[in-house]
Amino acid sequence: MNTFLQRVHHLDTLAFLWVHVTKGFQYRRSVRFVSQTGDGPLYLIVALGLLALEPIAGARFFWAGIIAYVFDVSLYLLLKNLIKRDRPAVKITSYQAWITPSDQFSFPSGHTAAAFLFACLIFNFYPLFAIPCFIWACAIGMSRVLLGVHYPTDLVAGALLGSACAFWGIYLHSLIVSLH
Repeated sequence: MNTFLQRVHHLDTLAFLWVHVTKGFQYRRSVRFVSQTGDGPLYLIVALGLLALEPIAGARFFWAGIIAYVFDVSLYLLLKNLIKRDRPAVKITSYQAWITPSDQFSFPSGHTAAAFLFACLIFNFYPLFAIPCFIWACAIGMSRVLLGVHYPTDLVAGALLGSACAFWGIYLHSLIVSLH
């Protein structure tokens, strides 16, 4: 690891420990619930509901979302397996996460990526609901640090990944629609 990345990791670890040691966050159930809202089923329920209730805008939202999530999951898996950043509980021997993560590596945060992707889709198709969705996406990201399975920069990378994939999905969907 080069010097710059070592410094970033060191600062990331200090920020992670600051949250867990000095702040002693106590609301495990609430944090776990927030994190679970980003597990995936809620996105599908909302997308299918919009598809059923709003045939035109809902269909655009749905198909742009499908395209975006294909990019997101593909890039997420590629980055996780290329970078292979250990989770905090692996690197910090005296620390144990509050949950068992779904995979081995921490960078980027998949929950945060999916939440920001969804919030960006909402921003594009239903802007009235964008602010609550971005607040919720931030809460999902923060919950992942509070649960001990991610460093803060994992969240930043996830937010950037999800946002970029959302806008690629929206762009590609509009391109496909314009070709018909």
